[in-house]
Amino acid sequence: QVQLVESGGGLVQAGGSLRLSCAASGRTASTSAMGWFRQAPGKEREFVAAISWTGSSTYYEDSVKGRFTISRDNAKNTVYLQMNSLKPEDTAVYYCAADRRVHSTSSGSYYFPMNSASWGQGTQVTVSS
Repeated sequence: QVQLVESGGGLVQAGGSLRLSCAASGRTASTSAMGWFRQAPGKEREFVAAISWTGSSTYYEDSVKGRFTISRDNAKNTVYLQMNSLKPEDTAVYYCAADRRVHSTSSGSYYFPMNSASWGQGTQVTVSS
């Protein structure tokens, strides 16, 4: 298992930027695929972005493409989510996740299994209009 701690959330106006960080620890932290998910009130948790353990492959949900960038620094065991041009609909609790690989469905969406991946405690992002 990997232990994950998110930081960097907060309140920002529409059009603004935030950078989330996720510090990972544990035996497999540096060789795990990492991802960001979010959950808005009354909605299911949804995929936002993911990155392979080498950093060579990245994956994004369509609504954040061109606005969000995921990256990682394996020397620091940290993954980042740079969020630009934020919109009120980006408001949610953002969760970091780690697993052996990025999973995909036949329809082309990405996910990390809730029961086998490691999850952080979440950080609140609020975008005001």
